[in-house]
Amino acid sequence: MLSIRQRFFLISLASVILALVMASMVMIGLFTRNLERRVDLELAGHINTIAGALRFAADGKVELPERPGDQRFDEAYSGLYWQVEDDQRNDQLRSPSLWDYALPLPSDLQETGSVDRYHLQGPDKTDLIVQERKIIVAAPAGKRAIRVAAAIDAWEVTNASRAFMLDIAPYMVALAIFLIAASLAQLTYGLSPLATITEGLDNIRERRSDRLDGFFPKELQSVVKAVNRLLDAQSQLIARARTRAADLAHGLKSPLTVLFNDAETLRERGEVEIADELVHLAGVMKSHVDRELTRSRLVGSALLRSSDADLSASVNVITRTLRRMPRGEELDWDINLEDGLVVPIDPNDLQELLGNIIDNAVKWSRSVVRIHARRQDGNIVLLIEDDGPGVSPQDLSTITERGTRLDVQTPGTGIGLAIVSDIATLYNLSIDITNVDKGGLRVVIRF
Repeated sequence: MLSIRQRFFLISLASVILALVMASMVMIGLFTRNLERRVDLELAGHINTIAGALRFAADGKVELPERPGDQRFDEAYSGLYWQVEDDQRNDQLRSPSLWDYALPLPSDLQETGSVDRYHLQGPDKTDLIVQERKIIVAAPAGKRAIRVAAAIDAWEVTNASRAFMLDIAPYMVALAIFLIAASLAQLTYGLSPLATITEGLDNIRERRSDRLDGFFPKELQSVVKAVNRLLDAQSQLIARARTRAADLAHGLKSPLTVLFNDAETLRERGEVEIADELVHLAGVMKSHVDRELTRSRLVGSALLRSSDADLSASVNVITRTLRRMPRGEELDWDINLEDGLVVPIDPNDLQELLGNIIDNAVKWSRSVVRIHARRQDGNIVLLIEDDGPGVSPQDLSTITERGTRLDVQTPGTGIGLAIVSDIATLYNLSIDITNVDKGGLRVVIRF
């Protein structure tokens, strides 16, 4: 699919070439017409000069004592000729330029005084433009009709037109280049607002802005306003959806607490089986509620994140809190993070992601938690590792499923790593969870 610029260039190229070719043809045509008009005037002038100089000898033979002064009339086959014919006496006078050739003037009857223009074959089969005039001259024996003709080689007109065409060709090419360049400049200037809109949309996508701002031409202002209205409506819908999800989840927490209390009451009355079933059902429902509460805090799409996140800052916030807890105080923390690691994730979502993984490492670690981050092959790679018991190979594939708890004795809801999986899917992250050879679990995240 051709771009607008390419389409406009092709149209401009075709239209400019077509226009200049047509203009060249018109100009050459006008030049040729004016040249032919000048030639006709020149031939008419020669006829008038010859007609005015005609004389008759005593025997009645037509003579031309004063020949036309144009030197070409004296050069053999020069391309300029004259001829006088007296049809009554069958006499003929010719210019020396005709040498031994006589113009085959047509024998059609002509009106006296009129000038006829036609083409004849000349010496060496050249094409001649001929003007002929029939005049009445007073002779000794009375008035006689004399035919006076002047001719010029049509090649002179053709050659002049061709030379004119060659002369104007470089200027036409230069004009074509200028017009095409001007069209491209006009297109570039005319499409610059679209580039501004594209840049603005990229800023919105990268969360550097939430609206299209700037000065736009009148023709694009309606588009900009429509896009901004769409962005506002989208933000409002997302905010309402997240609020409703949170309200629904919070609304269910109170009934669930009542169910847990009722289960304890039944257990005290000896209804242990019913109490255990209620506790199980309430626990499943609570897992759903907790997960939806967490998901309601996540952005709806990676493109809707509020900004990018500083990885080091997020890790420091989480570890500072976990270190102060009794379990965190018992562990060694091996933290090694490169500076300036910024990842394209909403800061709140990154906190949720890292919080669940690091909290899980703290729960299962025996002595040390390692957190390393570096750039590798253009990506940012984060490693979180503990030295706990690890996970059996058959459980590695299900560890991120919702509600999965590999040890019910350890506090938790079983949704932490499921939330991690949701965030990874949302931001298209690569997360590898493997066992460490010497014991423990390793989580590697590639941003």
